[in-house]
Amino acid sequence: MDNRFQGLGVALVTPFLPDGTIDQAALSRVIDHQISRGIDYLVVMGTTGESVTLNGPEKKQLLDLVRAGVNGRVPLVLGVGGNNTMAVLEALKGFNMDGVAAILSVSPYYNKPTQEGIYQHYKAIAGASTRPIILYNVPGRTMSNMAAETTLRLARDCKNIIGIKEASGNLDQIGLILKHRPKDFLVISGDDALTLPILAMGGDGVISVVGNALPEEFARLVHAAMKGDMKTAREEHLRLIELISLLFVEGNPGGIKEVMKYLGLCENHMRLPLVPVGEATRNKLHRALADAELVKR
Repeated sequence: MDNRFQGLGVALVTPFLPDGTIDQAALSRVIDHQISRGIDYLVVMGTTGESVTLNGPEKKQLLDLVRAGVNGRVPLVLGVGGNNTMAVLEALKGFNMDGVAAILSVSPYYNKPTQEGIYQHYKAIAGASTRPIILYNVPGRTMSNMAAETTLRLARDCKNIIGIKEASGNLDQIGLILKHRPKDFLVISGDDALTLPILAMGGDGVISVVGNALPEEFARLVHAAMKGDMKTAREEHLRLIELISLLFVEGNPGGIKEVMKYLGLCENHMRLPLVPVGEATRNKLHRALADAELVKR
């Protein structure tokens, strides 16, 4: 098993300036905030990073900035996915992969492919990628679930497919993958709120949203659970669960960017069609931070 991707991975936000360009100073600050507080690896250009609103040159710029900011301190995972297999293969060729440890690739969305189509999509990516691949199943966004059987088939057939970020929210499905996976195949939570139960079943960690703002606290939960210290993990889970649930009531990354603004890490600027959370949600997030004793009242 590739233990570089066990523990706490963070799906990095992309801070923007008011004019919509990348806020390089804030990006550097956020990266240092996370690495200095115990995360295990970073994921750039995932959903939380608003990757679908970035054009080709901006994606290359962002990767260069993050690679320089990380500077080899933790492994770096690059999000490269889509619903056009040939376009994904072309995108893989277009990135400088220096310093990139693995690829995170979302299951094809909108097209609603069959399980065979999903399998063939990932098989083609596996054949073209120079880096290990982590599958990403998030049917709430793709409108197409990748069945446990498809995940396991890919795990057995493609040696450079090393794991899955599972965000189906279906613990039965995740349990089946855990039960039948090859011994070196990673099962990573894609839901902050389900991290503890997935770890309790034998999962390998999480790719987190809340870790952008609270890496130390969420790392404590993840690392305690992985060591079998369920008392500490449970305490942190219950401490953070209300905040985590509120992060997503108006979509991601609106919630986490509001929290990060409140903590002084970056502004909450986003690119259309995404907009900042409304006043009611903002107030609830601030109260949840205070209730969890993460900020002063």
